[in-house]
This record gives sequence, structure tokens and C-alpha cells, in this order.
Amino acid sequence: MRMPRVIALLVCSVAVATTATACSGATGPRSAGNGPAYRITPTSPPAKGPLDSFTWSLYAEPYTLDYALAYDYPPNTVLANVCEQLLRVTPDMKIQPGLAVKYAQPDPKTLVYTLRRGVKFHDGTTMTADDVVASLKRQMAPATGSPWASSFKNVEAIEKTGPLEVTIRLSKPDVLLNELMAASPGTVESAAFLAKAGKGYGGPGGKVNCTGPYALTDWAQGDTITLKKHAAYWDRSLAPKADKVTFTFIEDPAARSNAFLSGTADGGYMVPSASLAQLRSSRKGSVLFGPNTAAANLAVLDFKGTLGDLKVRKALSMALDRKNIIKAAAGGIGVPSKAPAARGAWALAPEKTDGYFDALPEPAYDLKAAKKLVVEAGATGRKVTVATSSLAPEISVAANAVQAAGRQIGLDVQLKAVAPEAYSSIFVDPDARKGLDLVITNGYDNTPDPLEFYQYLRTGDFGNYGKWSNAEYDAAFDRANAEADPAARADLTAELQRIAVRELPIIPLYESPYSVFLGSRVTGAPTGIAQLYYPWAATIGAAKP
Repeated sequence: MRMPRVIALLVCSVAVATTATACSGATGPRSAGNGPAYRITPTSPPAKGPLDSFTWSLYAEPYTLDYALAYDYPPNTVLANVCEQLLRVTPDMKIQPGLAVKYAQPDPKTLVYTLRRGVKFHDGTTMTADDVVASLKRQMAPATGSPWASSFKNVEAIEKTGPLEVTIRLSKPDVLLNELMAASPGTVESAAFLAKAGKGYGGPGGKVNCTGPYALTDWAQGDTITLKKHAAYWDRSLAPKADKVTFTFIEDPAARSNAFLSGTADGGYMVPSASLAQLRSSRKGSVLFGPNTAAANLAVLDFKGTLGDLKVRKALSMALDRKNIIKAAAGGIGVPSKAPAARGAWALAPEKTDGYFDALPEPAYDLKAAKKLVVEAGATGRKVTVATSSLAPEISVAANAVQAAGRQIGLDVQLKAVAPEAYSSIFVDPDARKGLDLVITNGYDNTPDPLEFYQYLRTGDFGNYGKWSNAEYDAAFDRANAEADPAARADLTAELQRIAVRELPIIPLYESPYSVFLGSRVTGAPTGIAQLYYPWAATIGAAKP
């Protein structure tokens, strides 16, 4: 589970990963057992003309539009069109130049970024190296409170080394930091605007002044967020096809589906899983599936309790009927997971992905063998507490399935209801984890590199919620993060994956593709999770000439 990002709000497990587009069969028909077939493509059919405006549905209102605090789907879905990063993740899950035209690594501990000339902020001022330095340093400042601060843990200095050049000096090699320059950590905002905005920056009463194809014009809290076309946008290949974008916030899944069917919302990502069949059969639009880097998992929160015994973790994994969980939680769209990090997180090494996953065992479903393991561990009747919440139907479905599975093999599985607003606290506040053994997560990588996911299982890491520690794993991670060659790094990351599957600090559940609904009047949207950092709204236009 891409453990940072508050792994946040598992609001729609249909956004729980599947294969990268370049993996064999990634764009072919798929199904889980007897579930419905589906096809994965990185984009929808291209737009055939411009639009005055379109309306986009979010499952929740963003809690901020401050790039340094954006750590979840709603804020990043908006900001992807407003703010930009030094590098860019593309719809086909590749990392390309963004606000930096190139980067160099003169030695393993130095990263040098050459900036794009003539880029304009929304207020008309021109981007310089000073803006980049201020933006990146702000992520590191304790006063900011950025959840991305740990991404900069190996940074010794961020310096302007030319009018259009920024150099990052590291205490040790860190491949992931450079890759994260394509995500929130690499976002560039006007230094002058940041200084003027102060603490109100990015809030409902404040503004944002970035370089993206759309500018923030209005945030009517509790109602809508409105963006307008940025006429001076530097990337003409992504010049917006619509003049205005309006975001609405609909938390109730049924109401959100009705908004799609009625046309009050032209589209939206993370389609409610319970409505997939209805929306797929509707003539009001189409549901498309794209590449994902996320997976639904069970994160172990207490290794001193019942689940501290590997036999018990294996037993619980073997007792899970993943295919039926997929039917109930994801509308049948998905496949059982072989590993904590989804196949879609391996897009930087597509030619090797199938081999890595073929070498892993299929997730077994064997109640008899699972019960035997519980007996061998002396764990019969021992308590396991699982967090559940009304935050999303998928959470309660998975929690109930875990309870049923555990009780079938002799464990005393108890569910602890957690208020929706408190569920995310489990991922950021150690006190919120007290008394809990398991939590359902929907973690995802921000970049197409599985090493980003596996870093959160290192000893002492912020995302290592259960404080799992394995010296073999830690050493393997350091080797991988120092390897600049993607193919060689993929082999080293596969070693981390093997250890994680063997030791089960996270119990894999299932993967599903990313999803998007497009009403009949619009098309052109990227379909995958890259929409969190790619200016997806710029490509949406009229479905008919």
C-alpha cells in the first residue's frame, strides 16, 4: 500500500490498482473469476472540439489546495490542473520533463535541474530558480507541516545555481526523491505569492498562483471550486479545450451516480463501485478503466499482539475469499492481489513485471490449512481487532469479510467502528492505532516506481504503522534506492517484494483498475491514476464536432 498519502480515505476501492499499460495483456479483457470483463487503456477517445465549460464530480470537498498539504485524491485532482511539478507523470505512466526541461546527476548525491524558460504564473510573472527553491524548501519547513517532508529526509541543501538552474545536494543517494519531483514534492509556486499569502495560502479564503493550464478563480466552500483557462500556458500541446471547469462535491455514492446519470455532472474519477453495472449499461455516458498504482490491503498495526506471529498472519490471509470480496466491494472489477504493491506500480519496468509476479505464489484460499496454522501458533480464541468505518461501503465490506474469515479459523475477530473523520487519523496518529490490530488501506504510488511503495516498510518510517522491522529488508531497500538504472533497481525492488510476501507485514487483498465516468457530451480524459498530477482537464473537450 503506498503508505504515505494518508493512504488515505479508502473512499472507493474501485481505484485499487491493476496492471500497468505496458504489461502483457494490460489493455486486454480482464475479469476476476466469473466477474465482468473490462479493458484498461490510458486515455479515452480524443476530444473532437472545444467546450465552454464542463462540471466534474469529486467524492469529497478538498480539505486544502495547498500543494504542500495535498495528500489525497480530491485536492490533487483539482491541483493537477492548476499547479505543476519539475517533472511530469504521463497517462501511460512514464516520467517526463515538466517545469524542468532536463535534470542531471553529476554524482550520486547531486541532482541538477535546468528550468524551462518563459513559464508564466497565473498572475503573469515569470518563473525563476528562486521560485523553485522557495517551493521545495517550504516542503521541508516544520512550520508548513507537510506530509511530504519525509521525502526530503536525505536533502542537505537546495540551491539556486543559475538563473534557471536548481541543485539539490543529498546526504546519500536517493532515487525516489528525483522521481517524486513529478508529484506534490516537486510542485512550483510563486515565491512572492507564497510570502504574501501567508497562512491563508491554499485555503477557501485564499488563492493559488501556479503555472498550470487552469487558474483557480473561486472556491465557494461547501459548494463548488471553479477554474478558468490560463491563456498564457506554456505547453501548447495541452492548451485547454474548455474555458471553465466547475468541481462539485458529492459524498453519497448513490447521489453521485445519479449526478452522472442526470447530466448534472459531466464526469468524475473513482466511480462508486456499487453503481458500476448501472453506469456501464447506461446510455448517458461510459465508464472507462485506466492504469492504477494502488491496492487494497490489510495493514498490520500491532506486531506485539496476535498478529505478531507469522503463522497467524498467513492463516488469516489463507482464510480470505478474495474473489467474493471483489464482487462485494469492487463491483466484480478486479483481481486478487499477489503482493502489497500492485502491478500498476511497476510501470517503470514493464518488460519485467510479469516475470516478477509469476514468481510469486497465488493467494491461497484454504480454510483447513489456515485453521491448522492457528492451532500451531497457539492462537485459537485469541483476539484480533479490525478498524471499520462508514466512510465508504468498501471498508465495511472488507472488514466484515475479515471478521468472518478469522472466526472460521478460530480467531476472535472484533470490529471497532471508527468515525469517518477519525479513520484517516489512524495513518498519521500513533495514538489512534491503540487497540487496533488491522486497518483496511487503499494505498497508491504517486510515481510509476514500486520502490516508492516499499519504502514505507523500512524500520522507523512514517508509514510503517505497525513498527515492523526486518534488517534484511532495510538493507535491500538501501541497495535499491541507490541504484540509478531502472531495470537493475526493479530487480532489487523485486527482492523487497519477495520479503514482504514472505513475512506479510501487509496482507494483500485485491487490485482494481482506476475508473472514470464520462457523460455523453465529453471525452478526452486520461483514465488512470496519473490524473493526480497530469493536467487531465486540459484534454477534455466535446465528444462531437
